[in-house]
Amino acid sequence: MKNDNIKNQYRVNEQIRVREVRIVSDGGSMVVPTRQALDMAREQGVDLVEISPNANPPVCRLIDYSKFLYQQKRRAKELKAKQAKVEVKEIRFGPQTDEHDYQFKLKHAKEFLDDGNKVRAYVFFRGRSILFKEQGEVLLLRFANDLEEVGKVEHMPSLEGKKMFIYIAPKKTGAVKKSQQAIDREKKALSAKEDQVSNTEEESEIPVNGGLLANAKISSEALKKLKSKE
Repeated sequence: MKNDNIKNQYRVNEQIRVREVRIVSDGGSMVVPTRQALDMAREQGVDLVEISPNANPPVCRLIDYSKFLYQQKRRAKELKAKQAKVEVKEIRFGPQTDEHDYQFKLKHAKEFLDDGNKVRAYVFFRGRSILFKEQGEVLLLRFANDLEEVGKVEHMPSLEGKKMFIYIAPKKTGAVKKSQQAIDREKKALSAKEDQVSNTEEESEIPVNGGLLANAKISSEALKKLKSKE
């Protein structure tokens, strides 16, 4: 069925009933009457295949139709295989993630995104560390912010049991930049989360120096940097 769809997608030889066509080849292109193009195809022992019917005039190629269909099917198969290779790579953080470990995992995440894979990052909370889920959210937001040049957030941080996840997809080349309104919303959300982290730090008796609270402070510096660019 799929092969029939590809075959019926193109007009060939006498099915092409416009007055003139543009013939393209490796050497360039030229506009000729359709009757002349058909004569050229017969002289070369090939077919006149219309590849772009909406152009003015329609674009055609002089090529064996069977060979042309084979090329189209192979390209479609390669594209499908390439799309199927997209994987979801996991990055795990702990409640006490230090800066060196953070940078190491950030580097790997950038490599995954550059390769066209998605990234699922999460913070795993053990025991009483679940009290610091706000810090975990700040860490994941910082992670997404540090990856904004190569990735885009598909799903904001969410807690599932003892794990808080964030999903980041590779950013397509030439993607539209964020609007100022979207940037302002992100700054406001990050600022609110940092305020919660600050309050939790004052009230908590569990030592987390060098871990998520350090990341929260770095996120605050990142926020200031964003504001300085305005």
